[in-house]
Amino acid sequence: MCGETSVRSGDYTARMSRADLPNRYQLAEFGALLAEPARAAMLLMLMDGSARPAGELARVAGVGAATASAHLKRLLEGGLLAVHEQGRHRYYRLADDDAAAWLEAMALPRAPRAPRPQGSDPALCRARTCYRHLAGQLGVALCDAWLARGWLRSDGQGFHFEAAGAEALIANGLDRTPPGQLLRLVGRGCLDWTERRLHLGGPLGVAITTAMLDAGWLRRSQRSRALLPSDDGLRRLARLGVRLDEAAR
Repeated sequence: MCGETSVRSGDYTARMSRADLPNRYQLAEFGALLAEPARAAMLLMLMDGSARPAGELARVAGVGAATASAHLKRLLEGGLLAVHEQGRHRYYRLADDDAAAWLEAMALPRAPRAPRPQGSDPALCRARTCYRHLAGQLGVALCDAWLARGWLRSDGQGFHFEAAGAEALIANGLDRTPPGQLLRLVGRGCLDWTERRLHLGGPLGVAITTAMLDAGWLRRSQRSRALLPSDDGLRRLARLGVRLDEAAR
């Protein structure tokens, strides 16, 4: 289809207008920002949606304070980071969901038929945070299952949750998020770097992931941005049509 780029996940097609795509100069600048390993390390550290001080980012990047400051300045100017000032302290975070989606997509392996990138952490492949929403095999399985059940509806603006889906979540224990709130939020299709298919991002994806964390269906790993499903969480997700293959558990 002329003028559009399409990414398929099951029966869903996400379409992006070419007006939304970066031009060659923007793409070159984005590549240059990621080409420095210290900057890449800082960005990966923030992929869990956290906000961190410059000193902590300097340590994870293995650079001194002055060098870290220069890298952070460039990332801010490039639009990938935002800064929150609290008194004398400055905390850096990813600029928004768009920045996170770009970073996730840029990590896609070049070999599309490989089952997973060689050397990848199985826990990260199974379930992880992409910024603040669920990604990995579990995130893709959720998106596929709820599209198939008609709980998620897609249009030119993104993903929308239907009332039947919201009621099913509440009935299965996600009762801290009012159904009306879920119905007002818009999600987005985010291309998963290990699965090469779409998972649910945007405000809707963040709200559902937060609800699952609050309910104990998922818990955060202390070592990475992996999310660890509980046995109860897997059982409840299975009732909602979301299942992991045995090999992925």
